[in-house]
Formats: sequence, C-alpha cells, structure tokens
Amino acid sequence: MKKSLLLLLLLCNNAFAGPLQFVSINYLIEQEVGRLVLPEIYQKLNVSIVITPYPGKRAQQLVRSGKRHGEIMRIFSYGNENPHTIRVPTPYYTLETMAFIRNDGKVNIQSEQDLSQYRIAKVRGVKHTNNITEGMPRVEDTDTTIQALNLVSKGLADVALTNRIDGLVMLAQAGIENVIPHQSSFRELALYHYIHKDQQHWVEEVDAVLRGMKQSGELAELIRKAENQVITQHCRQSTTATELCRQHMLQDDD
Repeated sequence: MKKSLLLLLLLCNNAFAGPLQFVSINYLIEQEVGRLVLPEIYQKLNVSIVITPYPGKRAQQLVRSGKRHGEIMRIFSYGNENPHTIRVPTPYYTLETMAFIRNDGKVNIQSEQDLSQYRIAKVRGVKHTNNITEGMPRVEDTDTTIQALNLVSKGLADVALTNRIDGLVMLAQAGIENVIPHQSSFRELALYHYIHKDQQHWVEEVDAVLRGMKQSGELAELIRKAENQVITQHCRQSTTATELCRQHMLQDDD
C-alpha cells in the first residue's frame, strides 16, 4: 500500500514538473512581442515556459478553468474581472488604444466620446477596446486586426480600434494605403503578466526579476529587440513598410 502511494506521488510530481503553460491572444502584435520577452524573464529563474496563442475569450476561459497557468499580458482591469488570477505588480509593456480611419477626412474625432457617432470595428475579446466601446451602439467584432482595418478601408466601418503598433504593422503587412492612424491615441495602458492563483508562488519571484531588469535597462533593450524582430517578420515583403513602422515607433521615443 505504501509503495502504491509513493508511486502515485511520484507520478503526480512528474505531471507538474514540465514547463509552465501560458496563453496569449493570437494575431496581436503586442502579444507577439510579449511571447518573445516573457520567456527571457522566466529564464532568469531557470524556469521554462510554453506560450500558446488563442482568441481572447478562449484564452481567458482556459486560465479561468485552471487548464493554463496564466496569461502573458493583459491590462490592469483584467485582474479585477478575473479573481482566479494574480497580477504581477510590475508592468512590462504598454499599449495605446488608437483609432485608425480612412484618409479622406470624413471622420472627425476629438475625444473618445466621439466614437459613439461612428461604426467601429475591433478584435473580439480584447479588454482595452471592449472597455472604450462599452455601451456604444455600432460595434462590430472581427477575428483579426487586418479584418477590422479592411472594413474601414472598404467603407464598411468608420473606425478600427486597436493598439498603435498593432495597427501600424498590420496596415503595412496588408498593404492598405487608404487607412491612417488618428493623430493621437485615446489611452495609454500598462500591460501586466497574470498568473493563476494555483501558481501564485511565482508572482513575487517574477516581479523581482522584472524590477531588476527595469532598473538596469535590460528590459527596455529586450523589448526594443523584440519589437524589431516582430516588425521585420510581419513586414518582410516590404522594406519600405518595415522602415515606416520603425519611424512611427521612434516618434514616441523622441
């Protein structure tokens, strides 16, 4: 009997000895940057992780059920809505909620409240665009950012909402020339790593690594390299488009 219990314990330990399993949201550029950055953070703890992309709602469900150990990056309000997760206190990336509109000048947006006058396209299951469009009457969900941008390009929607870098890269990748970013973003939001409460013992350790990497400047350099890699990968068919994306990003640093 004792031998059987010992064998069972060994099997259980082996079952949880593998890498931590995290989810990301598929087809979003900021999430792809996170997929490159987060493994480097865990590597400093000698911990292997696996990141699998899913649609936003599916990713959330997998973590809620405990089938995955957390999400690689979400905004602050995600933690309030999902008490089964623990927010790593130190954010490691940011996003800008930005409108992308046709370049014919027919859309006039001075504030985020003006969005309610227009037909909006956005990717389903993404918290920051869900929050900004809550209660608005004409909102269409799409599977990808390119689909949302195409709706605007074809005049089937007035505004596509997404993160700034995501929209710029996807415009370049799709070769859409009649859609441009609005002159300024509506919100700038910090992005946090979330860990399922069953694995909360990692929270303090990951946070300590993040704080150290921020202080040393290592995190900023890692993010810059990841952004360049993602941009090059998505815009490799056009060196002009790749350089355009980089120039837009550098404007934020000036």
